[in-house]
Amino acid sequence: MKGVFSAPGDYIYFKSQVPLHKIPIGTKQWRYYDFGPKVVPPLICIPGTAGTADVYYKQIMALSMKGYRIISVDIPRVWNHQEWIQAFEKFLDAIDVHHIHLYGTSLGGFLAQLFAHHRPRRVRSLVLSNSFLDTRSFSAAIPWAPVVSWTPSFLLKRYVLTGIRDGPHEPFIADSVDFVVSQVETLSREDLASRLTLTVDAASVGSLLLSDSLITIMDTNDYCAIPQQLKDQLSERYPGARRAYLKSGGDFPFLSRPDEVNLHLQLHLRRVGVEARPDLIKSTPKEGNGGSPSEKNKDKREDSDDPPNDDNESSENSPTQSQPLPAPESSESHSLDDQPLNCAKMGGWGRIVSAQILLQLIWEIIALHLQPLYVGSLYNILKYNWKFRQAV
Repeated sequence: MKGVFSAPGDYIYFKSQVPLHKIPIGTKQWRYYDFGPKVVPPLICIPGTAGTADVYYKQIMALSMKGYRIISVDIPRVWNHQEWIQAFEKFLDAIDVHHIHLYGTSLGGFLAQLFAHHRPRRVRSLVLSNSFLDTRSFSAAIPWAPVVSWTPSFLLKRYVLTGIRDGPHEPFIADSVDFVVSQVETLSREDLASRLTLTVDAASVGSLLLSDSLITIMDTNDYCAIPQQLKDQLSERYPGARRAYLKSGGDFPFLSRPDEVNLHLQLHLRRVGVEARPDLIKSTPKEGNGGSPSEKNKDKREDSDDPPNDDNESSENSPTQSQPLPAPESSESHSLDDQPLNCAKMGGWGRIVSAQILLQLIWEIIALHLQPLYVGSLYNILKYNWKFRQAV
């Protein structure tokens, strides 16, 4: 997947327009996007186990242009649910955000509910997509759950990727799967281990002070990695919540069905009283319309007078505007005319790629044979360590 995936054109455009922020808060490194008018209460997007802050780029681009503030975060390296709650609260304090609306998918939806339960005064509404209430079923399904934090990276990635349905997909769903797989490849062993630990660590969501009318449940009707039984439990917990069902979309409807998801998010924000501020979006000339040099210089002078972000905040990009330019008409990353050229490029590297795949397969076969010995050794170490502590 690594050598074949090509980043979508609209994602490349997004990266050129929206800065990626990285700030250390205590011992945690937060990686996030924050875009849209700062006076609007933000919608914070929390991804699932396989996601990153980048997977919500379609929501950031579309909703920020309508006057909403969208924040998309990576799940930081935390090892229990209480640590998540404390770390997320410190993050909100660091970016000076007090009242929030949360959109969580899969594990992100579970973490959003936990935060709403323990910090009810800060959460104004919830949007939950393909999410769940309890983690005990995941813990029971993973026999090696006690040693997740010591599991090698390739086994963690294999487990995460096997949860994504393989087989023929609609083109948009296939593209969403490819994009998420490419994001999984960017995660470190510690990142994957911490997220799987949050998934298998036994916990359940208590009753929320938040009214059901302020909750939207957005699920796909085709297939999903989250068992239907767990999604039904979520619906039963919040009988008064608004339902938003998508006919299809797979595990990642925010990528495969962005227009529908964005519409439901916009309707939710309107329903819970979030007022968009499109008047605060800077108008920019379209491509080809030109513009006088004096106007361009004036814009640059105005941008240079803007106050900087937090002193301890850094970003990968250095944007000159607080809002994105209008997205290009076509977001396709390649056309039919490019395919012969791509094939010619791939042909030159065919032998190298084949050798790399063969070596990777050999290594995985060896590792799978050694896995029982590895897990057994860890089990014996833990058992004798426990006995030694009892003796002492």
